[in-house]
Amino acid sequence: QVQLVESGGGLVQAGGSLRLSCAASGRIFSITDMGWYRQAPGKQRELVATLTKDGSTTYADSVRGRFTVSRDKDKNTAYLQMNSLKLEDTAVYYCRAEVYSSFYSMPTITWGQGTQVTVSS
Repeated sequence: QVQLVESGGGLVQAGGSLRLSCAASGRIFSITDMGWYRQAPGKQRELVATLTKDGSTTYADSVRGRFTVSRDKDKNTAYLQMNSLKLEDTAVYYCRAEVYSSFYSMPTITWGQGTQVTVSS
């Protein structure tokens, strides 16, 4: 079984920065895609940024140029550097990973428990 644990959320003023971390542990053979999603109150969960194993990135239009996704493959950890935060970035941020437990297994989509990011004026 694989677990994802996010950290780094909190309260920050508009214009400030936060860095989220997502550490994967458990039975891991390899991780292909790792990414970040968020869900604001009353809204659906939406993609923020993803990063494939070969380094390709995808960003939501609303965060492009302000957020940067990265990963440390040796540590099975993904990061989300968030700069120039806006009020509308307030949400619970979830980490998602596509994990292979063995060479022969099918990938499993795993989600973290979420970390709250609150941007104040």
